[in-house]
Amino acid sequence: MSERMSDDITGSQAPSIEFWFEFGSNYSYLSAMRIEEAAARIGVSVRWRPFLLGPIFQSFGWSSSPFVLQKEKGDYVWKDMERQCAKYGIPWHRPSVFPRAATLPMKVAAAHAGADWIGRYCRIFMTKNFALDEDINTREQISEVLAGLGLDPAVIIEESLSDAMKNRLREATAEAQARGVFGAPTFFVRGEMFWGNDRLDDALACAAGGACGLQ
Repeated sequence: MSERMSDDITGSQAPSIEFWFEFGSNYSYLSAMRIEEAAARIGVSVRWRPFLLGPIFQSFGWSSSPFVLQKEKGDYVWKDMERQCAKYGIPWHRPSVFPRAATLPMKVAAAHAGADWIGRYCRIFMTKNFALDEDINTREQISEVLAGLGLDPAVIIEESLSDAMKNRLREATAEAQARGVFGAPTFFVRGEMFWGNDRLDDALACAAGGACGLQ
């Protein structure tokens, strides 16, 4: 199946959930750290769909994240992240830079979104950003992570930046915008869109055959 096809389930295809996320998105972090385990428990596969929030925010006339532009919302969000990470048992350290640039590792993720290692790769980068407060937008970081996964960093990075692959992230962002994505994380299941980490369980239930929308 093409990585760009919809996740409509037909015939013998396994149920799936599209997970649209960004490494700089704090609420995407919460979902990224738990989606695969939660999906596996109910026999649902995860389709990792990296995209960039920046162009979408810019289309709204925003120069940055609303958590930055609206102080009161930002103050609330950081307290909420402490609560949510404690709830799920996920490590947390408020990043000293937010939103943190992550175009390079996101390009690798977009180019290899269907790889069997993509979930582990994404969780590591999310952890580096939101638990270790590290700069993640470097080739050195990408090489370290890929090597730790038993992969050849030079080959993976070269493939990701090749003429055939280098525009995957831009194309994915355009697709997200065309499908009405306005924030992250966003999930698509059986033609329905779910937005926000607090809707992950609803989206998974839909993927597993439960109710997906208004009847």
